[in-house]
Amino acid sequence: MSLEDDTRDRLADSLYDALQTGEPIDRLSDAHDLTIEDAYAVQSAFVDRRIADGATVEGHKIGLTSDGIQEQLGVSEPDFGRLLDTMYVDGRSIPAADLIAPRVEPEIGFVLADDLEPPVTAFDVLSATEFVLPVLEVIDSRIRDWDIGIEDTIADNASSALYLTGETRCDPDGLDLSLEGVKLYRNGDLAASGVGAAVLENPANAVAWLANTLEEVGGSLEAGHLVLSGSLTPAVDVEPGDSITAEFTSIGSLVGYID
Repeated sequence: MSLEDDTRDRLADSLYDALQTGEPIDRLSDAHDLTIEDAYAVQSAFVDRRIADGATVEGHKIGLTSDGIQEQLGVSEPDFGRLLDTMYVDGRSIPAADLIAPRVEPEIGFVLADDLEPPVTAFDVLSATEFVLPVLEVIDSRIRDWDIGIEDTIADNASSALYLTGETRCDPDGLDLSLEGVKLYRNGDLAASGVGAAVLENPANAVAWLANTLEEVGGSLEAGHLVLSGSLTPAVDVEPGDSITAEFTSIGSLVGYID
């Protein structure tokens, strides 16, 4: 690892301060030659500061699952971050005051009934899944103007912010999640649309990737965890006063309001 421990901690502190104050910072990779390993170490230290505040890890999120965004950032695989209980929006009101430059993404969430022990396939994921549900993830960047490289977003807990879930719970058995469609509306206007195949050809593939990748860093996916498998559409910018609706083909719909 190229970063000294004190440098890692200083970068984690800068991200934590940006989260607390709402004041974004310059991209970390401009001043430091970060490796992917470094970035995940900074992420862990950043999340540890939030856990010290009383948050608990409830699952994971997967990002960079589309070919387009991977090409944009010059990478060949997704990234991941940790989901904390303090990120969950209980209700439909999304607090804009806590955010810097929010965007929303419609995703398929997987709630696991069983632990996933590598090597994991998409079939294993579906067999271990208690249910899937519709999710709106609110992403945000503590890096100014979303001026990020892959190392920056990984360090920033995969640009995670908040998430809200729909009320429907669907057994994945019999569902072809690669064909699951979604339409994302902003203030009643269609802002984006997509299908599950945009997420590594099938969202279950993304969850399998995560389970196998976590083993390499000493982590795991456990029963009860929620996994956000990646966005079916490009992210959509939002601002206070917006209403957002995600209408999925078969797993349900949900609405959020940016307050």
